Amino acid sequence: MSGTLNKVMLIGHLGDDVKVHRFEDGGCVGRFPLATNETYLNKQTNERVSNTEWHNIILRNKAAEICEKYLSKGDKVYIEGRIKTRKWQDDKGLDRYSTEINCTEFTFLSNKQDSHADMNSSSSTPAQQQDNTSSEDSNSSDDLPF
Repeated sequence: MSGTLNKVMLIGHLGDDVKVHRFEDGGCVGRFPLATNETYLNKQTNERVSNTEWHNIILRNKAAEICEKYLSKGDKVYIEGRIKTRKWQDDKGLDRYSTEINCTEFTFLSNKQDSHADMNSSSSTPAQQQDNTSSEDSNSSDDLPF
């Protein structure tokens, strides 16, 4: 083991709809901004202070397609992934940096009025539903909760 860990877990609201870019080979990349909020009481002024942090979320292939189909601006979602910083040059030739979260797992947390036929009440992705089912079947004799 290398002794390092790059893992991010966020719960927040989409700041915009998922934008998907499709490639000729059939792959795709999805992007959306995610807002997380922190609220605390300023003891000096006795006022409630709220801070919003914005995160750039990146999804690939099937995950991007699922999120594009089921998520929209304002929806609450759990995101798990890795931090990745990209370096690029702007049109003036200056180096710019962009920090993104490469999403590896997600769970929908918003309750939709019109429940989707292929989503169950736990609001997990179809792939997660399949994984959960197979692990439950193979470990049915275990008493361990994990």
